[in-house]
Amino acid sequence: MTDLPASIDIHEEGPREGFQIEPGPISSADKIRLIEALAETGLHHIQACSFVNPRIVPGWADAEAVIAGFTPKPSVEYSALWFNGNGLDRALAFSDKLTIKGAIALTASEAFTRKNLNRTHEDNLAAMRKQTELHLSKGVSVNRLGIQAAFGCNYQGDISPARVVTVLKDGMAIAADAGTTITYFGLSDTMGWATPDRIERVIGEVRSVWPDMTLSLHLHDTRGMAVANAHAGLKMGVAKFDATVGGLGGCPFAGQPKAAGNIATEELVLLCEEMGIATGIDLDALIEVGRMAEEIVGHQLPSELIHAGSLNAFRRKAA
Repeated sequence: MTDLPASIDIHEEGPREGFQIEPGPISSADKIRLIEALAETGLHHIQACSFVNPRIVPGWADAEAVIAGFTPKPSVEYSALWFNGNGLDRALAFSDKLTIKGAIALTASEAFTRKNLNRTHEDNLAAMRKQTELHLSKGVSVNRLGIQAAFGCNYQGDISPARVVTVLKDGMAIAADAGTTITYFGLSDTMGWATPDRIERVIGEVRSVWPDMTLSLHLHDTRGMAVANAHAGLKMGVAKFDATVGGLGGCPFAGQPKAAGNIATEELVLLCEEMGIATGIDLDALIEVGRMAEEIVGHQLPSELIHAGSLNAFRRKAA
């Protein structure tokens, strides 16, 4: 066990993750309302949209309208997701509002790579080499290496920690060839296969090769294990997490359309508060935004906390 972090950095992905998978339609005005409300909770990183093919992800056909329409808060970094040069160019058109950073994105499961991208692992490596070169040629930094399906895959089954390390080495080779430096790894539980033991084993194996590399966790709550997995990550010193308000989202290519989304941001914040780990977030305000998100999508979200309320709220009443 590593010392607990004194504080954590939460990357809020609710708008992008949530609205890409909701059957909708969700109005641009409601998307803007959610983004602006999240910015008032103390969050410092919000992934606001996806610049992707609207035929494949119709929920973000209005990405330009949303980014043009929201008022940024100076203390908040806003980002977006894209998968190709066209998406990058669309994002760069809003560089006055968005922080544009590239990433090398690989998958530990070849079966998921084929299902999601219709590529082999080698094909995907070649695509990432070209994409990294494209980013750098446009002055966009590439310092993050992300691995999807790092803990298991619906199409391939268990993923060994050794396989995760092998794929990370592939990504590091791409970065080295392109002349860029990776400063952190993002490990994604894309289809909800992680358990605390798997978290510990994968992180342990990765740290045996890169002991000083910063790690982040992207946890899905597909099987109700996200908070337990976050706890395991915190105990191993992980201090960067992706999360979504209300538990919005899910993976549209995982073959589980009814699966819960990411770890709920408010539940992660509660966990940290009770462990004495600072987040800088107003939990009660965040819970209210989670309730807003539930109202916007028009159905119950997975988060239990937006229905139960925070412990501190009840402590105040009891006092």
